[in-house]
Order: sequence, then C-alpha cells, then structure tokens
Amino acid sequence: MVRALMCLELILNAVNLNFVTFSDFFDSRQLQGAIFSIFVIAIAAAEAAIGLAIVSSIYRNRKSTRINQSNLLNK
Repeated sequence: MVRALMCLELILNAVNLNFVTFSDFFDSRQLQGAIFSIFVIAIAAAEAAIGLAIVSSIYRNRKSTRINQSNLLNK
C-alpha cells in the first residue's frame, strides 16, 4: 500500500513538472504554472497525511498492509 501511495506522489510530481515547463514555454511573463504547482503540492501533502493515516489504521486492525489482503472497503 505504501508503494501505491509513492506511485501517486510520483504522478503528482510529474504533473507539477509539466505545469511549470509549459507555463514557462508558452507564457514566460506570468507564473500560472508555478501557482498551480503550489496548489498541487499542497494537495499532495494532504493526500500523503490522509493516506498514511489510513495505512496505519488498517495495520492496527488487520496487522497487514497488503492491498490484496485488505477487505475493509468491501463491506
């Protein structure tokens, strides 16, 4: 599960890189891409905190963090 969260963080970092690059490439006078990337970084930080809280809660209840062994969301 931690691996899945890390993959999501890598995807968000790639989005940030695209925002900044295309903003600089198309309109270098405005900082719209940098502003959007700051919002994405804030969302990623909140997602990481919530994701780690969910992982620790599942580990406390099931003593395992494997995604295929977790059936808490099926109920």
